[in-house]
Amino acid sequence: MMRSVLIAALLLTGGPVRAAVQTAPAATAAPAQEAANQAVVEELYRAFAANDAPAIARVLDENVVWTEAEGGPYADRNPYRGLSAVFDGVFGRIGVHFRDFRITPETFLPSGNRVVVLGRYAGTEIVTREPLDAQFAHVFTVANGKVTAFQQYTDTAGWIDAVTPD
Repeated sequence: MMRSVLIAALLLTGGPVRAAVQTAPAATAAPAQEAANQAVVEELYRAFAANDAPAIARVLDENVVWTEAEGGPYADRNPYRGLSAVFDGVFGRIGVHFRDFRITPETFLPSGNRVVVLGRYAGTEIVTREPLDAQFAHVFTVANGKVTAFQQYTDTAGWIDAVTPD
């Protein structure tokens, strides 16, 4: 399944195909911009780890379009548009379900204005006491130093199992 996610993520980002058609000047400028975009996304994960809402808000564009994985517990309001929608509809609901929620990014794959991140979610649901341990692929779009779009791919069955009482 992760292989399918990786292939989809590469297709979404324009991966190797786009790189093959770049001219030399664009190729020289692209790595610096890709590194800057990756730094923005890394800053977001640091803010998540610190549970620092103001820092998260500084990294997300005020009109961010946030899409949770289809079939997941927070996909019911997709796409979330704007900071309030994301904070209330996603982050707020995760906080209701998980006291010890963790996002661990493992690999960053920048490509143009997108950054794909592979990693894991972990936590224990407060009411069901079911553990969550799920892989993810996140696709971020970055413009002008802000995250303007997010697409999540994850093991939605693991999420549903954790948050659904028996």
